[in-house]
Amino acid sequence: MQSTRSTRLLSLARRFVHTRTAAQSTRNSKGMGSGAESTSGKEQTTHFGFQTVRESEKEQKVHEVFEQVANSYDVMNDAMSLGIHRLWKDVFVERLGPTHGMRLLDMAGGTGDITFRYLRYLNNQPNPQQRPSHVTVSDINQHMLNVGEERAKRLGLTTDQLSNCTVAWQCADAEKLPFPDASFTAYTIAFGIRNCTHVDKVLSEAYRVLQPGGRFMCLEFSHLTNETMQWLYDQYSFQVIPPMGQLLAGQWQAYQYLVESIRRFPKQEQFKQMIEQAGFDQVSYENLTFGVVSIHSGFKL
Repeated sequence: MQSTRSTRLLSLARRFVHTRTAAQSTRNSKGMGSGAESTSGKEQTTHFGFQTVRESEKEQKVHEVFEQVANSYDVMNDAMSLGIHRLWKDVFVERLGPTHGMRLLDMAGGTGDITFRYLRYLNNQPNPQQRPSHVTVSDINQHMLNVGEERAKRLGLTTDQLSNCTVAWQCADAEKLPFPDASFTAYTIAFGIRNCTHVDKVLSEAYRVLQPGGRFMCLEFSHLTNETMQWLYDQYSFQVIPPMGQLLAGQWQAYQYLVESIRRFPKQEQFKQMIEQAGFDQVSYENLTFGVVSIHSGFKL
């Protein structure tokens, strides 16, 4: 039964690929053209997937993408990763190793996947001293936060329903955080940093709001170390994920962007250097599923 459904889905996906290829090529050509125009002016350009856009345009474009996919985001994550994203997030929180008394900023926390794991992890740890913990879930998109808050209520993971732990939800830009210096003991960002216009500013802000000894952790799609496997992954990403987005969420272009943004993100070693340049020490990364995603870690010492 499952095999039949998968075959039907792939068949429909192929139809969508053939019918949308011309439209996608036209869209990409227009995007590249607008980038060329912007380089002749004063404003700098950046990438939005494979398109070149003005920096002032990217934030709005990314905002629109996640506004469109907010309600179907978790369903599509399951479909695109065959459910493996849940294991990646489990490992991510295990590597963080939450302890009672921690103050976490979960940036790009949107629908709450990392925060809920953090809260459950703490709940399973003894707390004889009754040390209070905290998490602030922050995202630039209020629609994503709204989905997360509703999930928290259904799961019984709100401040009113928890003991010795408070949860706050705040809309904020990762490049311009509204929090004071040294406000948190840990900072996490999962599948969000590649969508930011200035990754260096995100890292600098993460460093600023962390206390000395605080830890920065990032879970992000990355690059496979095997060329053959990378080629197969690319075929799946570009030929299946966008049409799957159309079939399950009615959003082709949003998922086309998500795939393209993954390919534009720096490779593991390059991103490691960027984290070090932001001031972090003991920077390391760990590849999961052959490098489909990587966990990056650094400390403010």
